[in-house]
This record gives sequence, C-alpha cells and structure tokens, in this order.
Amino acid sequence: MPVLIETAYAKINLALHVRRRRADGYHELESLFAFVDSGDVLRAEPRNDGLLTLSIEGPFAQGLDTGPENLVYRAARSLISVCPERSRGTYPRPMRARPSTALGNSDGLQIMDSGQAGANLHLTKNLPVASGIGGGSADAAAALRLLNRFWNCGLDDRALCAIAETLGSDIPACVISQSLRVEGRGEALEALELPGLSGTPILLANPGIPLGTAPVFKGWDQQDRGPLDTSSLEAVIALGRNDLEPPARALVPEIGQVLERLSAAHGVRLARMSGSGASCFALFDSVSACQSAHQIIAAEQPEWWLMSGLLR
Repeated sequence: MPVLIETAYAKINLALHVRRRRADGYHELESLFAFVDSGDVLRAEPRNDGLLTLSIEGPFAQGLDTGPENLVYRAARSLISVCPERSRGTYPRPMRARPSTALGNSDGLQIMDSGQAGANLHLTKNLPVASGIGGGSADAAAALRLLNRFWNCGLDDRALCAIAETLGSDIPACVISQSLRVEGRGEALEALELPGLSGTPILLANPGIPLGTAPVFKGWDQQDRGPLDTSSLEAVIALGRNDLEPPARALVPEIGQVLERLSAAHGVRLARMSGSGASCFALFDSVSACQSAHQIIAAEQPEWWLMSGLLR
C-alpha cells in the first residue's frame, strides 16, 4: 500500500454572528466558513500489525500531545469502530497501549488492536494552535478523510460528518472543507457557492499569541445584532461581522494591530478576525497584491505568523 497524504485545510470565518446562548451551554451561531488551499499536512504509512502511531513535527509541534486524547488519534479510533472493511469484522474490541518507538514529538503511546491494517501517522503542524483557524478540527477531519481512503472504508461525506460530529463542533465542516453556511453550534451545514469567492487571494496573520475559545465566548456581551446575510460575497463583506472580535481584542489587544495593518495593505477587499482569534485575514483583489502584502508585512513584523494562499 502506498503512502497517502492529506491536507488539513485552514478554516476561516468570513463572518461569525453569535445569536444567543443555548440552554445546553453552547452558542447559536451563524457563520460563513471558507477554507484556504494550505494548512497542516497528514501522512499515513502502512503497517500490517494493527498498530496505530502518531508523530508530530513542524513549526507548531512543540508541546502537542500525541497520545490517545489527540484529536487525530480519536478520529482514527472512531473510524476503526465503524469500518468493517478495515477491521475485517473484528471490531469493536478493546484496545490497549504499549510503549512506542515512533519518531517525532511523541509521548510514547501506540494504540493496539486485533486487526491487521494499522498506520503510522505523521502530522506536519504548520498552523498555529488556539488561533481561530480550525487547526485541531482540520487535523481530525483530515485524519477521517485520509484513513477512509487508506483503509478502503468506502464511507461517504455524510457518514464521515456523522463521525466528526461526535468529536467536535467544527469538525464536520472541516471534513467538507468547502465554503459552507454553518448554523447551530456547527452541526447545521449548507453548501454555498458564492460567485467570486473560490480562488480569492487571502493572507492570514497571527500576532503569535494563543487565545482559547472559552474565554472569548465568556466575554461576549450577549447582544444579538442580527442574522447573517450570505446572499452574495458583497453582502458578507459589507454587512457581515465577527461578534467575537471585541472580547478577543480585550484579551489580546495585538489583534487590533494586526487588523489595522491588514486593512492598510494595497488591494484589500476585507480584513476581519477569524473565529475566536487571534488569527485575522485579508481578502485581496489580486494574487500580486496579496503576495506583495505578505512580503512587506513579514519584513515589518517578523514575529507574526503569516500564510497566503487561495480560497478553495
């Protein structure tokens, strides 16, 4: 079996309207998700002893847990439980941990089972963690897509999204990784093909400060400022907003500096914070304007993380 590779595409919220806090503790959201053509990279190598290992490398690998609670691991285990082709009809069965010799940033765990088709998973972590662009969710979704192919499970997107929903709110959308209108806590997905969106040049920027989701939502002022209009890209640009930007900026004031710098770049159509921050993005009129802004800002702010690409 050949080595297979899957990209965990960076997710951005072109707009994020928080409508209310639900009785179950989640928030009722309306958002437009879009995905960049770059992100983390997950690679699967075959093994025939039924072992599942994970190693992590890359600029944002430091400190990441590679044990059973890692979302990539959890996604793999969830897929195993519903994949008879891979498991040869032997699952679900208990799995146990044993010391690992996997290379990379590993805490020394392997997940064992009684099947024969395992995998060595290698994640290259290019996206900053806790940054509002779906890094962990995108990694889990990439694991589902990759191992579905790798183990010949034959599951369609609907089945993968059902698994993803048990793992986290944004993961079903990341399985699809195409522009989507997202409602509820992230489980209600509607595919959108807005003219002019796909192929739009985008520059992402993060001030290098992790920002957890929970404190940002806690700081939301509970004000419903109205629904999200996704009838056109122009409506999203002119009328959309990110209701989490004020509490995020209160926690990380540097977000304001990032947005100010992105907004001042030549050829920008929209600059906005993504998700709960601290990453922000700018949409550009042309690839050349986007690349120019990337080079100029990288020279001005060497401590910022920057990534440019195209929307899928």
